[in-house]
Amino acid sequence: MIFKRKLYNEMLLWKNTKKGKTALLIKGARRVGKSTLVEQFAKNEYKSYILIDFSESSKKINALFDDMSDLDFFFISLQNITGDTLYKRESVIIFDEVQFNPRARQAIKHLVKDGRYDYIETGSLLSIRKNVQNILIPSEEQNLTLHPMDLDEFYWAVGKDNVPEQQRQAFEMKRPMGDAVHRKWMRELRLYMLVGGMPQAVDAYLNYNDMREVDDAKRAILDLYDNDFMKLDASGRASKLFAAIPSQLNSNASRYQVGSVLENQTAARVADIVSELQDSKAVVMAYHVNDPSVGMGMFQDYSRYKMFMADTGLFVTLAFRNKVYADNVIYQKLLSDKLEANLGYVYENLVAQMLHTTGNELFYYTFPADHNHNYELDFLLSRGNKVVPIEVKSSGYKSHKSLDAFCEKFSHNVGSRYIIYTKDYRKEDDVECVPVYFAGLV
Repeated sequence: MIFKRKLYNEMLLWKNTKKGKTALLIKGARRVGKSTLVEQFAKNEYKSYILIDFSESSKKINALFDDMSDLDFFFISLQNITGDTLYKRESVIIFDEVQFNPRARQAIKHLVKDGRYDYIETGSLLSIRKNVQNILIPSEEQNLTLHPMDLDEFYWAVGKDNVPEQQRQAFEMKRPMGDAVHRKWMRELRLYMLVGGMPQAVDAYLNYNDMREVDDAKRAILDLYDNDFMKLDASGRASKLFAAIPSQLNSNASRYQVGSVLENQTAARVADIVSELQDSKAVVMAYHVNDPSVGMGMFQDYSRYKMFMADTGLFVTLAFRNKVYADNVIYQKLLSDKLEANLGYVYENLVAQMLHTTGNELFYYTFPADHNHNYELDFLLSRGNKVVPIEVKSSGYKSHKSLDAFCEKFSHNVGSRYIIYTKDYRKEDDVECVPVYFAGLV
């Protein structure tokens, strides 16, 4: 199925403002829908297009990029091989999976300068980074990232087009929605948590209305990721670090414990692999900040971090990947609205995903409460000249000591302060307690 994606409007803005002066590179994890989105855009917005999928392109196509000195010959040959016609300033050429032909990516500089057509590239960063050592990366690229489908896009896919705007209005009103609406929106959110935002999983849900089919689709994606991670690091360390994300979050440690996953390894020793995982867009990183001021990026500690998955639907499957679908208690508990506190890490991953997708860099902060305990702020965001602290609660709560202690300690830096939890909206003094389906709006 073809799903409505928010990035489409950003692509349209690029087309209308750049007018061929840059190429567009769509980044993103494998299977987030890059190829489908780009081809849909080409069909709708251009008179014609040529799509070259370099994962299966012919030797004739690949050979065209050996010599880019005669662009007239290049374009005539390309049209002859593909059987498609190009029209000056009315056509786009798509380099799909461009990582498989680095010379094609390097040619973008000359093609953009020529100016006859538009160019859109797609690629998986897992492979792009491994295949750029010997080429000149074109400065004429404008980068956009396609994430897994967010909550709004999921609503559009399942035919609830009005809900995203209703939720935005409700968030701005800053008042409880009432039990009926809140229960409905939480039920829909739990469905999103289980299905996730990978188009194949959403398609499986819409076609079969069967979580077993959805889980099978997600397992196939995780298998694909495993293959990619083994290409990235043949020792298997990348795969192990990725697979351990659910258990690491479940441990409630103040950082990802590399040594508990990889024997005799430290964060410093696997820093390059973690960087590659982050570049793959399959994971989302939150770094500990040593000074929670507005310029948190200057004080982040690269040796202390938490690692989340970019798609909570995949997270749910990965957490019980070694068991059959029927034994995945997260499916059972979320569907019945009986997720225990010890499975609250699922909500933490969801909030990380929702905050990241809306463009936030994620940081967190810990500081001593006493000799034996620490306070911890799950997330810190920058808003103007203020820091926004966030605590995530998977159910009801009786206190928010970490948030209170942080706001007292750094009162001069703190702006809005949030509890993100599973109950209806409420306000306690200066703290806004917002339901988790509002996480992307804070």
